[in-house]
Amino acid sequence: MNILIIEDDPVIARALKDELSRWQFNPLIIQDFNHILEEFEAFHPHLILMDINLPSFNGYHWCQQIRLTSNVPIIFISSRTDSMDQVMAMQMGADDFIEKPFNMSVTISKIQALLRRTYDFVQTKNELEVDGCKLAVDEARVYYDGQHATLTHTELQILAMLFKHKGQFVSRNALIEKCWESEHFIDDNTLAVNMTRLRKKLLSLGLDQFITTKKNIGYAVAL
Repeated sequence: MNILIIEDDPVIARALKDELSRWQFNPLIIQDFNHILEEFEAFHPHLILMDINLPSFNGYHWCQQIRLTSNVPIIFISSRTDSMDQVMAMQMGADDFIEKPFNMSVTISKIQALLRRTYDFVQTKNELEVDGCKLAVDEARVYYDGQHATLTHTELQILAMLFKHKGQFVSRNALIEKCWESEHFIDDNTLAVNMTRLRKKLLSLGLDQFITTKKNIGYAVAL
Protein backbone atom coordinates (compact mmCIF):
# COMPACT_ATOMS: atom_id res chain seq x y z
CA MET A 1 0.00 0.00 0.00
CA ASN A 2 1.18 3.53 -0.81
CA ILE A 3 1.90 5.84 2.12
CA LEU A 4 2.67 9.51 1.54
CA ILE A 5 5.00 11.16 4.08
CA ILE A 6 4.61 14.95 4.34
CA GLU A 7 7.36 15.82 6.82
CA ASP A 8 10.02 18.53 6.47
CA ASP A 9 12.45 17.02 8.99
CA PRO A 10 14.60 14.75 6.79
CA VAL A 11 15.72 12.57 9.71
CA ILE A 12 12.15 11.81 10.79
CA ALA A 13 10.97 11.39 7.20
CA ARG A 14 13.77 8.93 6.42
CA ALA A 15 13.16 6.97 9.65
CA LEU A 16 9.48 6.64 8.78
CA LYS A 17 10.24 5.63 5.21
CA ASP A 18 12.77 2.98 6.26
CA GLU A 19 10.44 1.46 8.86
CA LEU A 20 7.45 1.47 6.51
CA SER A 21 9.54 -0.19 3.81
CA ARG A 22 10.57 -2.86 6.31
CA TRP A 23 6.86 -3.59 6.81
CA GLN A 24 6.36 -3.98 3.05
CA PHE A 25 4.63 -0.63 2.52
CA ASN A 26 5.47 1.65 -0.41
CA PRO A 27 6.35 5.03 1.16
CA LEU A 28 7.06 8.29 -0.66
CA ILE A 29 8.53 11.41 0.96
CA ILE A 30 7.29 14.76 -0.34
CA GLN A 31 10.22 16.76 -1.70
CA ASP A 32 8.49 19.88 -3.04
CA PHE A 33 6.25 21.44 -0.41
CA ASN A 34 4.79 23.88 -2.93
CA HIS A 35 3.28 21.07 -5.00
CA ILE A 36 1.87 18.70 -2.38
CA LEU A 37 -1.48 18.28 -4.14
CA GLU A 38 0.19 17.38 -7.42
CA GLU A 39 2.34 14.71 -5.76
CA PHE A 40 -0.68 13.43 -3.82
CA GLU A 41 -2.73 13.05 -7.00
CA ALA A 42 0.10 11.36 -8.88
CA PHE A 43 0.97 8.91 -6.09
CA HIS A 44 -2.58 7.82 -5.09
CA PRO A 45 -1.69 7.06 -1.45
CA HIS A 46 -3.74 4.73 0.73
CA LEU A 47 -2.73 6.77 3.81
CA ILE A 48 -0.97 10.07 4.58
CA LEU A 49 1.40 10.90 7.44
CA MET A 50 1.61 14.67 7.84
CA ASP A 51 3.37 17.17 10.09
CA ILE A 52 1.64 20.40 11.10
CA ASN A 53 4.63 22.73 10.77
CA LEU A 54 5.55 22.73 7.09
CA PRO A 55 7.15 25.24 4.69
CA SER A 56 4.80 27.65 2.88
CA PHE A 57 1.48 26.31 4.22
CA ASN A 58 0.91 24.25 7.36
CA GLY A 59 -0.50 20.74 7.56
CA TYR A 60 -3.98 22.00 8.44
CA HIS A 61 -4.13 23.78 5.08
CA TRP A 62 -3.06 20.72 3.12
CA CYS A 63 -5.40 18.44 5.05
CA GLN A 64 -8.31 20.72 4.21
CA GLN A 65 -7.30 20.84 0.54
CA ILE A 66 -6.99 17.05 0.31
CA ARG A 67 -10.38 16.62 1.98
CA LEU A 68 -12.02 18.56 -0.86
CA THR A 69 -11.41 15.62 -3.19
CA SER A 70 -10.43 12.58 -1.10
CA ASN A 71 -11.30 10.58 2.01
CA VAL A 72 -7.84 9.01 2.24
CA PRO A 73 -6.91 8.37 5.90
CA ILE A 74 -4.69 11.12 7.34
CA ILE A 75 -2.57 10.87 10.49
CA PHE A 76 -0.90 13.99 11.86
CA ILE A 77 2.52 13.47 13.44
CA SER A 78 3.57 16.61 15.28
CA SER A 79 5.51 18.06 18.19
CA ARG A 80 2.62 20.46 18.77
CA THR A 81 0.98 18.64 21.65
CA ASP A 82 -1.52 21.21 22.88
CA SER A 83 -5.03 19.76 22.98
CA MET A 84 -6.26 22.55 20.70
CA ASP A 85 -3.82 21.42 18.01
CA GLN A 86 -5.32 17.95 18.17
CA VAL A 87 -8.84 19.37 18.06
CA MET A 88 -7.93 21.53 15.06
CA ALA A 89 -6.42 18.52 13.27
CA MET A 90 -9.65 16.56 13.70
CA GLN A 91 -11.76 19.52 12.62
CA MET A 92 -9.71 19.81 9.43
CA GLY A 93 -10.46 16.17 8.63
CA ALA A 94 -7.63 14.15 10.17
CA ASP A 95 -8.31 10.62 11.41
CA ASP A 96 -5.65 10.37 14.11
CA PHE A 97 -2.89 12.36 15.82
CA ILE A 98 0.50 11.08 17.00
CA GLU A 99 2.72 13.22 19.22
CA LYS A 100 6.45 13.64 18.67
CA PRO A 101 8.67 12.12 19.87
CA PHE A 102 6.82 8.98 18.89
CA ASN A 103 7.33 5.28 19.41
CA MET A 104 7.88 3.70 16.00
CA SER A 105 6.20 0.41 16.95
CA VAL A 106 3.09 2.21 18.17
CA THR A 107 3.06 4.35 15.03
CA ILE A 108 3.23 1.30 12.75
CA SER A 109 0.45 -0.36 14.77
CA LYS A 110 -1.75 2.71 14.36
CA ILE A 111 -1.07 2.82 10.63
CA GLN A 112 -1.90 -0.87 10.24
CA ALA A 113 -5.09 -0.53 12.29
CA LEU A 114 -6.25 2.53 10.35
CA LEU A 115 -5.60 0.84 7.01
CA ARG A 116 -7.39 -2.29 8.16
CA ARG A 117 -10.42 -0.35 9.38
CA THR A 118 -10.60 1.75 6.23
CA TYR A 119 -10.12 -0.84 3.52
CA ASP A 120 -11.71 -3.87 5.20
CA PHE A 121 -14.76 -1.84 6.19
CA VAL A 122 -15.76 -0.97 2.62
CA GLN A 123 -16.09 -4.67 1.85
CA THR A 124 -19.06 -4.95 4.23
CA LYS A 125 -22.68 -4.05 3.53
CA ASN A 126 -22.75 -1.24 0.98
CA GLU A 127 -25.79 0.72 2.16
CA LEU A 128 -27.55 1.36 5.45
CA GLU A 129 -30.69 3.42 6.01
CA VAL A 130 -32.41 5.09 8.96
CA ASP A 131 -35.51 7.28 8.65
CA GLY A 132 -34.86 8.16 5.00
CA CYS A 133 -31.18 8.88 5.61
CA LYS A 134 -28.98 6.56 3.53
CA LEU A 135 -25.37 5.75 4.30
CA ALA A 136 -23.42 4.57 1.24
CA VAL A 137 -20.46 2.77 2.79
CA ASP A 138 -18.47 2.21 -0.39
CA GLU A 139 -18.82 5.89 -1.34
CA ALA A 140 -18.26 7.23 2.20
CA ARG A 141 -21.29 9.46 1.71
CA VAL A 142 -24.54 10.10 3.54
CA TYR A 143 -27.66 10.97 1.51
CA TYR A 144 -30.84 12.72 2.58
CA ASP A 145 -33.59 14.60 0.73
CA GLY A 146 -31.70 14.73 -2.56
CA GLN A 147 -28.48 16.01 -0.99
CA HIS A 148 -25.32 14.33 0.19
CA ALA A 149 -22.28 14.91 2.39
CA THR A 150 -18.91 13.22 2.12
CA LEU A 151 -17.55 11.59 5.29
CA THR A 152 -14.07 10.85 6.53
CA HIS A 153 -13.55 7.18 7.25
CA THR A 154 -13.82 7.80 11.03
CA GLU A 155 -17.13 9.63 10.60
CA LEU A 156 -18.26 6.76 8.39
CA GLN A 157 -17.37 4.21 11.07
CA ILE A 158 -19.23 6.17 13.75
CA LEU A 159 -22.39 6.64 11.70
CA ALA A 160 -22.40 3.04 10.45
CA MET A 161 -22.20 1.72 14.00
CA LEU A 162 -25.08 3.97 15.09
CA PHE A 163 -27.12 2.87 12.05
CA LYS A 164 -26.48 -0.79 12.82
CA HIS A 165 -27.70 -0.23 16.38
CA LYS A 166 -30.56 2.14 15.52
CA GLY A 167 -32.94 2.72 18.37
CA GLN A 168 -30.24 1.82 20.91
CA PHE A 169 -27.56 3.83 22.65
CA VAL A 170 -23.97 3.00 21.74
CA SER A 171 -21.46 3.81 24.45
CA ARG A 172 -18.46 6.09 24.01
CA ASN A 173 -16.12 3.19 24.78
CA ALA A 174 -17.78 0.98 22.17
CA LEU A 175 -17.36 3.66 19.50
CA ILE A 176 -13.72 4.22 20.43
CA GLU A 177 -12.97 0.51 20.31
CA LYS A 178 -14.67 0.26 16.92
CA CYS A 179 -13.06 3.33 15.37
CA TRP A 180 -9.60 3.22 16.91
CA GLU A 181 -9.37 -0.38 18.23
CA SER A 182 -7.97 0.94 21.51
CA GLU A 183 -8.84 3.37 24.26
CA HIS A 184 -5.25 3.71 25.40
CA PHE A 185 -4.01 6.18 22.80
CA ILE A 186 -7.20 8.21 22.32
CA ASP A 187 -7.50 11.73 23.70
CA ASP A 188 -10.85 12.52 25.33
CA ASN A 189 -11.50 15.18 22.69
CA THR A 190 -11.03 12.86 19.71
CA LEU A 191 -14.47 11.25 19.67
CA ALA A 192 -16.20 14.51 20.62
CA VAL A 193 -14.55 16.41 17.77
CA ASN A 194 -15.45 13.73 15.23
CA MET A 195 -19.02 13.66 16.53
CA THR A 196 -19.31 17.46 16.29
CA ARG A 197 -17.99 17.42 12.74
CA LEU A 198 -20.38 14.61 11.80
CA ARG A 199 -23.36 16.47 13.29
CA LYS A 200 -22.49 19.59 11.27
CA LYS A 201 -22.50 17.55 8.07
CA LEU A 202 -25.86 16.00 8.95
CA LEU A 203 -27.25 19.43 9.79
CA SER A 204 -26.17 20.70 6.36
CA LEU A 205 -28.51 18.06 4.91
CA GLY A 206 -31.39 19.20 7.10
CA LEU A 207 -30.92 16.50 9.74
CA ASP A 208 -31.03 18.49 12.97
CA GLN A 209 -30.73 16.46 16.19
CA PHE A 210 -30.36 13.28 14.14
CA ILE A 211 -27.88 11.89 16.67
CA THR A 212 -29.10 11.82 20.27
CA THR A 213 -26.66 12.08 23.17
CA LYS A 214 -27.39 10.84 26.67
CA LYS A 215 -24.82 11.80 29.28
CA ASN A 216 -22.83 8.85 30.64
CA ILE A 217 -24.81 6.50 28.36
CA GLY A 218 -23.77 7.18 24.76
CA TYR A 219 -25.12 8.11 21.34
CA ALA A 220 -28.07 6.88 19.29
CA VAL A 221 -30.10 7.42 16.11
CA ALA A 222 -33.79 6.69 15.48
CA LEU A 223 -34.91 6.80 19.10
